[in-house]
Amino acid sequence: MNTEQADLPAVSRFWQDGFHRFLPRMLRNSFHTMAITRDSRSALDLPPSQPLIVYANHVGWWDPLVAHYMCRRVLQGRQFYAPIDADALEQYRVFRKLGFYGVRADTQAGIRSFLKTSRTILETPGTSLWITPTGRFSDVRDRSVPFAPGLAHLCAHLVRGTVVPMAIEYSFWEERLPECLMRFGEPLEIQVGQEKSSGQWNEQLMHQLHTTQQHLAERVIARDPAAFEVCLQGGAGAGGVYDFFRRVRSWCGGRRFVRQHGEKFS
Repeated sequence: MNTEQADLPAVSRFWQDGFHRFLPRMLRNSFHTMAITRDSRSALDLPPSQPLIVYANHVGWWDPLVAHYMCRRVLQGRQFYAPIDADALEQYRVFRKLGFYGVRADTQAGIRSFLKTSRTILETPGTSLWITPTGRFSDVRDRSVPFAPGLAHLCAHLVRGTVVPMAIEYSFWEERLPECLMRFGEPLEIQVGQEKSSGQWNEQLMHQLHTTQQHLAERVIARDPAAFEVCLQGGAGAGGVYDFFRRVRSWCGGRRFVRQHGEKFS
C-alpha cells in the first residue's frame, strides 16, 4: 500500500464558528424541518479515534451545507472534511477554511492527490470525511447513476475505518417549506487483512446506499413525523397575506392561531 502522506487541509476554527452562527438561521429559513430517522442515529456511535467516512446520494445544491451542519449536530467534536471540485473551490475559496479540499477527478494525478489527502484526514483522530460518490446531482429515485471510483479505491487502500451510507431527500409534506429528511444506513467496516478489490467495494457501497435510500423513501412516503428525530426546526405556515387572514379567522372564531398546517415533528 502506498503510504505517501499529504498535508492535512487547513481549517479555520474562527471561520467555522462564524459559519455555524449563520448556517442554522439559513437552514431554518429554507426548511420546515431537518430530521433523521430515529432508528438510524446509532450508526454514528463511534469512538473519535475510529476513522469515519460518511457517503451520501447527491440531490442538489444544499447537500454540502446540510452535511456540514449534520457533522456538528450529530458528530460533536469531529472535524468535517469533504472533497469538492477544484474549479468550484476556486470560485468559493472561503470553503477551504471550512474543511473542503479541491479534487480533479478527471486526471490520474488528481485521483492520487485525493487518495493521499483523504488518507491523511482519516489517519487523524477526531475527523470525518463526507463524500458524494456520484459526483453529480441525481434524482433520489434514480439508482442507475454510477459511483466515481475514488471512494471504492480509498476503502480498498485503508487498513481500518467505518463507512456509513447516508440517504437524503428534500420532500414537501404539509408546509410551504420542504422537509430535509435523512437516514444513516448500516455501517461497513474496514479491517486489517480484509481482501476486497475496488470493484467489490464499489458494488457493496452502491448496494448499501441504495438500501438506505429505499428505507428512507418508505418513511417519507408514510409521512409519519414520529419516525423522525428533529435536528433543526425551521419555519411553518404559508407566511405573508395568507397567514394574516388565517390569523384573523382564528381570532374571530376565538381560537388560538396555529401557524403549522400538519402534524408537528417531535
